[in-house]
Amino acid sequence: MVRALAFLALLSVLVATPAPVSRSREILAGPIPARLLRVIDGDTIAVSARIWLGQAVETLVRVDGVDTPELKGKCAAERQLARRARDFVTEFLSQGGVTLRNIQYGKFAGRVVSRVLNGAGHDLTAALIAEGLGRIYAGRKRGSWCI
Repeated sequence: MVRALAFLALLSVLVATPAPVSRSREILAGPIPARLLRVIDGDTIAVSARIWLGQAVETLVRVDGVDTPELKGKCAAERQLARRARDFVTEFLSQGGVTLRNIQYGKFAGRVVSRVLNGAGHDLTAALIAEGLGRIYAGRKRGSWCI
């Protein structure tokens, strides 16, 4: 009888305990207010994000949904466009705060992926694409920026 009760107690704990959520599928919807620390390149920034009252965390943010040229690109044209993208992001995020939405783990350690909005609420991904400084990116192989 004691064993049966112990088994039932254990079973009730197992049934009542939710399954652990996979970190790779966790999404924090936001909005999370953040302060721009620096622009790494056209699609990566460093921020200090306010995650709780009086608590902030510094992290690298990969801008979701866009691919921009690399500063160490394969050709001079790509490197030049990458500098323009970096400068555009600096200007775009320089006024007002930064807001992060739909935050999730990135595929590289120490970085998250997020939609990034400037102080006026404009989306950085859309702005980069509209300026011709970025392409839609959905996680597949990236195309060349060299002509």
